[in-house]
Amino acid sequence: MSHTLPPLNALRAFEAAARLQSVSQAAAELSVTHGAVSRQIRLLEDDLGLALFVKEGRGVKLTDAGLRLRDVAGEAFERLREVCAELRQQTADAPFVLGCPGSLLARWFIPRLDRLNRDLPELRLQLSASEGELDPRRPGLDATLWYAEPPWPADMQVFELATECIGPVLSPHHPRAEALRRAPATALLEESLLHTASRPQAWPAWARANGIEPGRLQMGQGFEHLYYLLEAALAGLGVAIAPQQLVADDLRQGRLLAPWGFVEARARLALWVPARRLDRRAERLADWLRHELAES
Repeated sequence: MSHTLPPLNALRAFEAAARLQSVSQAAAELSVTHGAVSRQIRLLEDDLGLALFVKEGRGVKLTDAGLRLRDVAGEAFERLREVCAELRQQTADAPFVLGCPGSLLARWFIPRLDRLNRDLPELRLQLSASEGELDPRRPGLDATLWYAEPPWPADMQVFELATECIGPVLSPHHPRAEALRRAPATALLEESLLHTASRPQAWPAWARANGIEPGRLQMGQGFEHLYYLLEAALAGLGVAIAPQQLVADDLRQGRLLAPWGFVEARARLALWVPARRLDRRAERLADWLRHELAES
């Protein structure tokens, strides 16, 4: 005896038609055509080797086999609906845990957190900061927001949000701020540049984009994380390299200067979601982030 189930689409079409006692109403419920439901029922009858409906006047009537299958299928699909509803509610009630580098969290995300909570109250966002190498597959995370370079792994759903643009920034309180803000980019060859271990490729990438040999740059004080690098720049301790999104508010408010602008880098700011845990909240968050970044 075969224990293989018939095609589930056929069972679903039959269950709807049997419960509603109408092929037309089943088609409306399932958002398909009358013919599609009829074909699925015929497929199920062929699979079982017996009739489930017989014509009665202008309509159809369940056979004894159809009545038996209707009762069992109805119970099974109702239980499935109940469990799926419970799981959806469980997901809706749980917080959405977002991993994020501490620098991005502090300098871009937190200033916008109140607006996010107003716009997406159902998200119930919980933030998890990290300044080390982020692992978007870490248990307990629903998504990770970070800068990374494509290609993207097959087991992740990646929502690209913005291209990373990087550029040198300095405080108006820097001892040579007035001279540097009027100088060409090559003036930085005379500067001892602030840098960070978490972004070692940033200064070389900027130099190549500006036709400068990276080896001619002079690296000065180093910092473990980008957040500390930018705090040093704000304190007037030197010229730092930074993603435009993370210093946009400082530039608008005059706390930092970017005399040489920004160049496009290979990395993308993206929201990473494990494919097996993808839910609609991630899509809504990605849409919100895109809008905010466009407004920044």
